[in-house]
Amino acid sequence: MRALIVYESMFGATRNVARAVADGLRTAMPVDVRGVGDAPGTLGKVADDVSLLIVGAPTHPFGLSRPRSRAAAAGRGTTLPIATSDVGLREWLDTLPPAGHTRDALAFETRLRVRGMPGSAAKAAGKRLRKAGYRLLWPPQIFYVSDLTGTLAEGELERATMWGRWLGVGAPKRQAQR
Repeated sequence: MRALIVYESMFGATRNVARAVADGLRTAMPVDVRGVGDAPGTLGKVADDVSLLIVGAPTHPFGLSRPRSRAAAAGRGTTLPIATSDVGLREWLDTLPPAGHTRDALAFETRLRVRGMPGSAAKAAGKRLRKAGYRLLWPPQIFYVSDLTGTLAEGELERATMWGRWLGVGAPKRQAQR
């Protein structure tokens, strides 16, 4: 059993959450963490030995980022973005080949804690994962940032590590229930 975490991150918050989730999950299984631009294989390719795919992205207006919203976010930040790729999680997931056999997945997002903010990157990612034949083990997880440049809210990294530990205990049990 091996996990792959693929994330999209503009200013580092989603990357940091992905790494924290991996730290917690490593107590139960090997984990590979990759930015969407460095994801293994070709666009959308997932190795056969990956039994758990976890994807994460920041929520842009109405869900997953698009090239235009990534460019706007890069221009808005007060710090230099860490990623300006033309390939975001949306594009990576859209090229995901059919799972072929039952594979499990999870999604998370980073977002501002703003009442009424439209869209969810994690829910949009979940829809794309289901379309490719993945089974979502649990509902999406949200991690909050405190500003538009992606500074994580206090306690979110610790919460991400705990979520990873929880997944390490729960995912094998959930997978056994197939």
